[in-house]
Amino acid sequence: MDGVTRRLLGAAALVIAMAPAGGAAAQEPAKAAFVYVGPIGDHGWTYQHHQALLAVEAEFGDRVETTYVENVSEGPDAERVIAQLAQAGNDIIFTTSFGFMNPTLKVAERFPQVKFEHATGFKRADNVATYSSRFYEGRHVIGLIAGAMTRSNTVGYIASFPIPEVVRGINAAFLAARSVNPGVQFKIVWVNTWFDPGKEADAAQALIDQGADVLMQHTDSPAAMKVAEERGIYAFGQASDMSRFGPKAQLTSIVDDWAPYYVRRVRAVMDGSWKSKDTWGGFNTGMVQMPPFNDAIPAEVQQMAGAARDAITAGTLHPFTGPINKQDGSAWLGEGETASDGDLLSMNFYVEGIEGELPR
Repeated sequence: MDGVTRRLLGAAALVIAMAPAGGAAAQEPAKAAFVYVGPIGDHGWTYQHHQALLAVEAEFGDRVETTYVENVSEGPDAERVIAQLAQAGNDIIFTTSFGFMNPTLKVAERFPQVKFEHATGFKRADNVATYSSRFYEGRHVIGLIAGAMTRSNTVGYIASFPIPEVVRGINAAFLAARSVNPGVQFKIVWVNTWFDPGKEADAAQALIDQGADVLMQHTDSPAAMKVAEERGIYAFGQASDMSRFGPKAQLTSIVDDWAPYYVRRVRAVMDGSWKSKDTWGGFNTGMVQMPPFNDAIPAEVQQMAGAARDAITAGTLHPFTGPINKQDGSAWLGEGETASDGDLLSMNFYVEGIEGELPR
């Protein structure tokens, strides 16, 4: 298969198990494929999805056969790769980036017998499920820490694309930071890529030069963390624990744990219980996790951040609780009102207090 990295566990389909008296052959292994937008060594988003693939292998052994394709661009290339994987007889295909949504739907229509799982999207079909993590919950926690830790009152944010998932994270972090530090400002650089270490490093340098002493990112490489470490400021990891790249710089990280979900969905294909649905997990399901806080964070700030994480987990705190206005000053949420999932999934505006124009 052109461009596809295939790994077979054990002898897979060639093995015939010890058959019972009827002489029945062993069941063919389930075939699961994964389409990645970046390299498995990005130490961020794609790295975490690949760790989940490895968890599937560990769980099922030679009852599963896995395939993955890395560095797939969003667009025509994605549709071609997904179609190749469907034609190759995969039972379930995980497409792991927002821009794979429409290509996934197109291929799914052509291959109704194949199950598809699309990460971070909102379009479903009988054979297409969607799943994502409530990353904004983690952004609320790091926003609290950033607001308390900044001395320059400038937090730098490296953003990928102006889609609801990314905008939602910026707003969640900003609202939390402002709740503990009314003077904090966010400077946002849009790099229009998920993974480009050079661009990410340049953005980090520019933000620090503009006075940022804390960095956040919604991009996939540890480049910004490395820059933060070199220049002696703080930062937060994205998608995975990036402390190895900035042991002094990383205050904590938002970690995506896809493994339990992938294991469940592959098992559902194997036992025939798979159904199309939407899954949006957060702290309460373990899909969003945080590594231990850096000792550089004062004890009272750690306590505040931990209490917020615990309250979100328990469902007693929602990061988007009014009153909240949009950037233009118009009311969005009233006093005590919380945003619905529909509001969050379609978010296309900055909240009041964020400077600059949101790209379209």
